[in-house]
Amino acid sequence: MQNAGLYILTCLIWGSTWLGIKFQLGVVDPGVSVAYRFSLAAALLLAFSLFRRLPLRFSPRQHFFMALQGLTLFSLNYIAVYLAELYLSSGLVAVVFSLIVVFNVFLSALFLGNPIRPRVLVGGAIGIAGLALVFRPQLSGLNLSEERVLGLAWAVAGTTIASFGNIVAARNQRNSLPVVQSNAYGMAYGALLTLLVALARGARLSFVPSFGYIASLLYLAAFGSVVAFGSYLTLLGRIGPDRAAYIAVVFPIVALALSTVFEGLRWEWIALLGAGLVIIGNALALTGRRPAARAAPASS
Repeated sequence: MQNAGLYILTCLIWGSTWLGIKFQLGVVDPGVSVAYRFSLAAALLLAFSLFRRLPLRFSPRQHFFMALQGLTLFSLNYIAVYLAELYLSSGLVAVVFSLIVVFNVFLSALFLGNPIRPRVLVGGAIGIAGLALVFRPQLSGLNLSEERVLGLAWAVAGTTIASFGNIVAARNQRNSLPVVQSNAYGMAYGALLTLLVALARGARLSFVPSFGYIASLLYLAAFGSVVAFGSYLTLLGRIGPDRAAYIAVVFPIVALALSTVFEGLRWEWIALLGAGLVIIGNALALTGRRPAARAAPASS
């Protein structure tokens, strides 16, 4: 699939996952639900790998980096975001998480030797400002109480961890680790850690055998995890972590657009202005010639 197709597909799927997550909330602890989601996704990817006879044997060093990708992209970042949303609105967390565009620029330069592209930084800044305007009602009157500071700390931690996971994923692709198998093992490792953390926090291992819970779990695992992460990480390998990360700015807008259709959300003019800025920032960040990155080290 072409880069534009991967980009649009990822934005549409991740923008729609909020519908599935709504059916996941309730009886089952969120951490346990996330563990179920990535366990099922890992099983689907492993079954696909066996069906396609893809190689599944890797060295301990390769497993270490696949596990590191899993812990940072499919576990610890989710835990931190859930903890942040105990104290902050989802809109504020979305704005903080959009900073991953900036984080990826500097971390990819530091760890991968990628050039710092001013267009991406400027586009990211415009997009983040636009997203802040979209979520302005949730951001207005924000006071820095002790709980909100703690929530901001968790949100920044989750964003940093996810950004580092992006860099690990890019590193793995540079070292010839295939996306499908890396995601399969990474999601398995991530699901195990998420479950252990949830149980350590006192969560109960439960399951709701309702149509809504099971259908949403299947959607989040098959599309929100297998398809979307596969598309995103493939795109990340092609266009770089900095540009690919702009998806974090776009998919909250997609989620709100879907909310307009399914929940009758009404847009104010300032939110429309913010959405316009996101589009402008997106165009600026994703256009222009991509400079060549520093040569990657030998495969390990």
